[in-house]
This record gives sequence, structure tokens and C-alpha cells, in this order.
Amino acid sequence: MSGDIIEPKILKGFRDFLPEDEGTRKKIQRRLEDTFESFGFVPIDTPVLEYAEVLLGKGGGETDKQVYRFLDNGKRDVSMRFDLTVPFARYVAAHLSELYLPFKRYHIAKVWRGENTQRGRYREFMQCDFDIVGVDSASADFEILDIMRTSMRQIGVEDFTIHLSHRGLLNRFLRVLGLENRSVEVLRAVDKIPKMGKDEILVLLSDLAGREKAKDILAFTEPEKTNGETLTKIENLSGGPSPESERLRIVFSCAEETGMIGDLLLNPGITRGLDYYTGIVFETFLTALPGLGSVCSGGRYNNLASLYTPREIPGVGSSIGLDRLLAGLEELDKLRSAQPQAHVIIMNLDENLTGYYHNLASELRKGGLGCEVYHEKKKLGQQFNYAEKKHIPLAVICGEEERSAGVVTLKNLVDRQSYEGIKPGELVGRVRELLPA
Repeated sequence: MSGDIIEPKILKGFRDFLPEDEGTRKKIQRRLEDTFESFGFVPIDTPVLEYAEVLLGKGGGETDKQVYRFLDNGKRDVSMRFDLTVPFARYVAAHLSELYLPFKRYHIAKVWRGENTQRGRYREFMQCDFDIVGVDSASADFEILDIMRTSMRQIGVEDFTIHLSHRGLLNRFLRVLGLENRSVEVLRAVDKIPKMGKDEILVLLSDLAGREKAKDILAFTEPEKTNGETLTKIENLSGGPSPESERLRIVFSCAEETGMIGDLLLNPGITRGLDYYTGIVFETFLTALPGLGSVCSGGRYNNLASLYTPREIPGVGSSIGLDRLLAGLEELDKLRSAQPQAHVIIMNLDENLTGYYHNLASELRKGGLGCEVYHEKKKLGQQFNYAEKKHIPLAVICGEEERSAGVVTLKNLVDRQSYEGIKPGELVGRVRELLPA
């Protein structure tokens, strides 16, 4: 018989989540949803599977290699979404007549990439995207940065820096160097500086542009002492004042006005590897874990929807890599466990009182409290053990004697103190008094 048992294994890069871990993720997800909605963003969803030609049209060569792609039962060439931005571009083009512009959406869902697994990086992972489409302005660019900052603070992350740059300025600089026809290769090479180091990238860029121009490119990507000095440098190297440098100046002015300037670093080495970005780009790093990589990244992509519609629909957005962020917070011991789903458990002393127990639970829920009923009559020690494993702080104890007297006993499972003679109508108030702050 043992030979028929299937080993309960999962694929590399995929994970199960036990209740406490998933509860923590859900709690953070709810905080993010509240944050997005406070800025006027609305939720959407898209299918996991799309036609391969829809997903792969703008992802870029390296991304294409990571996509889960196969023929379905109808022999259709399909792929699993590798991010939430490309499906969103398809979504906007498909529903353009039904949407109002500018359209501000958020989307929290799983995506899949067949890449090498490493710390905080998996093949199935959750992304939290927020985008504004239908407007190309510094105000929209800044609002995305503001949401990035606010989201980090709302989930308890205080020590971080948002690195930003503008692809257009690097492209202008490459035109000055006569390398505009190699811009895609240069952008991808610069994007790998944090992973490969400047020495290796110098070799790579030298093969593309020659050693002297490679040195010039690396010098361009180096931040100066202040954001203002960096902006002046890259503006001059890219041919002087331009719409791109002016866009950055307005964004930094907004950051100054809102007290956000200390969270921003103008880093010309930030390019983002995906081909669809056209303007401002940004990445967020935890100060204590710079090697973890960016936990919130994005940028402007004014041409993405052009693959699906002739209408020009500018957009800007960002994505929080929830799994990588959680891995970082856990490493820093800053990951707070989720609160228990139930505040109270009703112990089962008499199965003849099952209906009464459920009525008590219903009244507690009406009072805004989480409550569950223990479903079998077992020893109280077993029931208490169950409650403690679920971190439920309070228990209601009621047998036939209490039922006849019209009272219940409330027990604090943290300090073991009992409160007898509580009338059911008083129960909600007494529970609220005893709940931990």
C-alpha cells in the first residue's frame, strides 16, 4: 500500500504558507490596499494565462526566457503572466471605451518567472502594482513616488531610500556619445552594475562602445554628493536643459514641499531592465540590506499600450515585491506577526448547547469581534491548547449550570484570570475591556 502514496512535494521556487505566515502577508496586503485606495486607486484583476503573443511583445529578451510558456489542451500558445504591467496594458486597450482617464488602478496578485531562486526571489511570487494611465505629467510621476513612500511607512518600513533616474537623460547622453543605436544594450548593461560590479560592466560596455566611452558611461551613472549636483552633472553631459531634466526638477520640488526629499536619491545608474520604460524610473532599497535588491520598483512607460492600440496612452506605475520585502523584514527581525483572526473562542462543555454557543458567537461577531466555536466536547485542556496555538486571547466557558443561570464565564488565556457571572448582553463590552491593546 505504501508504494501508492504520492510524496507531498512542491516545485523548486514555489512555497506553501502556514497560517501565521499567510496571516502576516494578508495583514500587510490589507494595509497596502487601504493605502492605494486613500489615493483614489481602484482594484482590478486579469487572467493568469494570456496568449503568448500578448505577453511577450514588449517584455524584452531576458524576460522572455523566464516566462512559463506552453501549449494548452486546445493547442493554443499561452503563457503565465510574468508581471502585472503587461497584462494591464492589454487590459487598458481592451476596455478603453469603458474606462475614464486618467485611470488609477492597483492589482495585488501572483506572477510567475522561471528564474534562478535566491534570497527573497522565487518562481511564484506576489506583486502589488499601482499605476496611473492616461496622463504624462510630473504630478503623476510624483504621486507614484508618494505612494511608494507612504506604503513603506504603513507596513512598518522606516529606513529605506528610493533611487530614481530618467531613462531619457541617459538616452540623450548616449546620443552625445554617438551610441544611440546601442542604447538598449547599454541600458541593460548599466542595470546590472549592482549584481556584477563596475569592473565587469566596464568590460561589457567596452565591447559595446570602446573603453573610453565605457568609462564615460560609468562616470555618468555615478551619483554626486547631493541630488542637485547629480542633476546638474547629468543634464550638462546629456546636452544641457531638456524636458527630461525639467521633469526631474519638478519631481524634486514636489518632494521638497511634502517633506519627502530625504527619502530620494538621484541615481543615474538606475535604468530598469525591462524594455517598456521610457521616462522616470525608480527602485527602493532597505538601508540595512542593500544586497537584497529593490523591494519596490517601477517607472514611466508611455508606449507600452501601443502594442495593442493605435491610441497613445501614457502611464506610470510601480510594483512592490511583497515576498522579497517580507524576506528582508524577517531578516531584520521587523516582521510583526499577524493578529489572531478570532478574539474569542467559545468552549464546548455540552453538545446539547451547540445552538446556544453559536448564538453567543453570532452576537460577538455583530459586536465587531472575531469569534469561533470549538466544535467537539473534549477536555478543557485540549480546547485551551487549541486556542493558544491560534493565539486566541479570551475564552467563553458555559455549561448547563451557567446557561440556566443566564451567565457565562470569561477567561483570559494570557494571564489565566477568570471573570464569572457575566450576562450575555454584557459580553461584548467585557471582551473589549480585556483585549490586549
